[in-house]
Amino acid sequence: MASSSLPKVALESTVISHGLPYPQNLALAREMEQIVREHGAEPRTIGIIKGELIAGLNDEQLQLLATSHSVRKVSRRDLPVVKAQKSNGATTVATTMWIAHRAGIEVFATGGIGGVHRGVGTDISADLQELAQTPVIVVCAGAKALLDLPATAEYLETFGVTTVGYGSDEFPAFYSRESGLKVDVRCDRAQEVSAIWQAKRELGLLGGLLVGVPIPAEYEIPAAEIEPLIEQAVKEAEQKGMRSAAVTPFLLQRINELTGERSLRANLALLKNNARVAAEIAVALT
Repeated sequence: MASSSLPKVALESTVISHGLPYPQNLALAREMEQIVREHGAEPRTIGIIKGELIAGLNDEQLQLLATSHSVRKVSRRDLPVVKAQKSNGATTVATTMWIAHRAGIEVFATGGIGGVHRGVGTDISADLQELAQTPVIVVCAGAKALLDLPATAEYLETFGVTTVGYGSDEFPAFYSRESGLKVDVRCDRAQEVSAIWQAKRELGLLGGLLVGVPIPAEYEIPAAEIEPLIEQAVKEAEQKGMRSAAVTPFLLQRINELTGERSLRANLALLKNNARVAAEIAVALT
């Protein structure tokens, strides 16, 4: 993909291949890229095609990831395998961060990050360690609500990841605008986020910056409504013996069924909103 002088925003591809059915997945990918462009930045959807790490998929490659049933969900540990086997892969939050940094991209928009799963707390997403070590601003709607949010927040604190509430004093809870968990700092403008990022760079601190953007109010599902459904889906996953990479896609699909697709509409809305905010932050960095 030819580059321009515009600031860049990375977008992940797991939501395309594993998050939504076709053709909604392809429509969302194109719409998120368009939103980034409309707000003054250049979108770079990240993925892996025949073992090649690509920071800026073209439309043909987007269609491949949206329609193929053999696309592997790739976290950092899978990178050498996918490259060696020349496979097609969709990048998780962790892998998108790693490839974005490698390509010189500082801002990344996603839906929700992974975190500490509910239960005994031994199932922990690689996203958290990537945030602790890779210098990228990650714009999200918080950690996915199906996780143990207090434990996830504690993990981020332990590993020195600064959390920003964008227009909020609390870290958002994906479907819900509030979680009861305070962020390290509130920012109401993209320029404030940019200033914190520049200060972090000047101090030589490792790792990323996590910017939590509450879901648009009209699409919010209050915690009191969504929590019983999440608990039901989690119990079903446990009964099926699911772990690690298999858990999140199952839970998201089950919650979508239980909410009558209300959660799907919320998911789409927050992804688009995060793309807008990420573009504004990328522009502010320049």
